Amino acid sequence: MNAPLARRVAAEAIGTALLVAVVVGSGIQATELSHDVGVQLLANSLATVFGLGVLILLLGPVSGAHFNPVVTLAAWFTGRRGPGGLALRDVAAYVPAQIAGATGGAVLADAMFARPLVRFSSHERSAGHLLLGEAVATAGLILLIFGLDRIGRAALAPAAVASYIGSAYWFTSSTSFANPAVTIGRTFSDTFAGIAPASVAPFIAAQLLGAVLGLGAVAVLYGRPAPVGEEILVPHGEAEPALS
Repeated sequence: MNAPLARRVAAEAIGTALLVAVVVGSGIQATELSHDVGVQLLANSLATVFGLGVLILLLGPVSGAHFNPVVTLAAWFTGRRGPGGLALRDVAAYVPAQIAGATGGAVLADAMFARPLVRFSSHERSAGHLLLGEAVATAGLILLIFGLDRIGRAALAPAAVASYIGSAYWFTSSTSFANPAVTIGRTFSDTFAGIAPASVAPFIAAQLLGAVLGLGAVAVLYGRPAPVGEEILVPHGEAEPALS
């Protein structure tokens, strides 16, 4: 991928912002249109699947469509010995852009629905089973992204990653945040999709553990990871918050 770093960083910030706007905005819309929690989650998950797939397809050729610090770190780790891998300066630029974009996306969603622009969420998500769900969701995401690259199917990432996130809404107890930047961003929305600031650190710890487990699974299934370049589409999505 030959885009200048500034352009790639802009793609990461904009992509993450739009992803969080989709997640938070569709969550707000769902709660306004239905009082059935199952219908709310269904609407929110479908919007996220479609939005994420489009964003990966559109921005993947620019930055790789990471939208997720754990994916960026995993891409750097697996490609650090290769000539086309992410450099530490890329990681240092991508991660703040992702966090800033996620925060901006949450504020944008609140603004679109006439909610307070900055109101920290009061939704505590600190139970152990939710943290287990986050570790599982993140491990599966990393296994999918880097597994696709190892089998030569990286071009399927837009559909495959969006489909995985859609399923993870339903099979994980946390409904698969699986993204530190998005987790931080969603603290700024005291809505259906929010997460209390006190719950952020345990969630991010679980996500980092899941990333390590996911890379371990790639190594077990496919052997020692070959160096990869930034050309693989390695996004993340975010999913909806836990309902408990």
